[in-house]
Amino acid sequence: MSAILECKSLTKKFTTLTALSNVNLTLERGRIIGLLGPNGSGKTTMIKLINGLLVPTSGTILVDGKAPGTDTKKIVSYLPEKTYLPDWMKISDTIEFFHDFYPDFDSKRANEMLDRLHLDASRRMKTLSKGTKEKVQLILVMSRNADLYCLDEPIGGVDPAARDYILNTIISNYNENATVLISTHLIADIEKVLDEVVFIKDGTVTLHSSVEDIRTKEGKSVDTLFREVFKC
Repeated sequence: MSAILECKSLTKKFTTLTALSNVNLTLERGRIIGLLGPNGSGKTTMIKLINGLLVPTSGTILVDGKAPGTDTKKIVSYLPEKTYLPDWMKISDTIEFFHDFYPDFDSKRANEMLDRLHLDASRRMKTLSKGTKEKVQLILVMSRNADLYCLDEPIGGVDPAARDYILNTIISNYNENATVLISTHLIADIEKVLDEVVFIKDGTVTLHSSVEDIRTKEGKSVDTLFREVFKC
């Protein structure tokens, strides 16, 4: 099975700031992977490069063997860190929007997830709490039949109960050949769903390992190792 993501000597600079430095990374299909690091470590820059929102300063990045662009946008489902759905939209409008925009969007799946939340699709976004808006946005993203899901801080602004719902939504709604890349610094909350982790610090990948190997070889949880590495 071919890799879904390949980075070779990937570097991204913003004038005097180096956001990513010489990143070499390969991610396989069928995995839930944590992109873990403190704020400012380069996680969002990496995800924006994957989605073609930024271009590398040097090196290469390939999604399913192709440089990020029109073809890769068809197979990557992206959840940005900030809510972007207009306040005037009803929830039903957002579903219609995604259905029209993405051929792989499953409206039935989206509505089923809304029903489980007891959310009225006629409600407007402006009437929803921040956490509920984030749930709606996640439902939209996970209702695509994508090959790669990029989720930037999906649990950062919600309460613990909402985090459990979000994690269950993630693990229940992607196909076994797809990969989910989750950027976060809340390791303890998300560790239980991860197959692999990538530690990133100051724009450099310092560790890429399976969760099982960390627990077996290091004799500690990912959260404990993260706190030791990043001195949390």
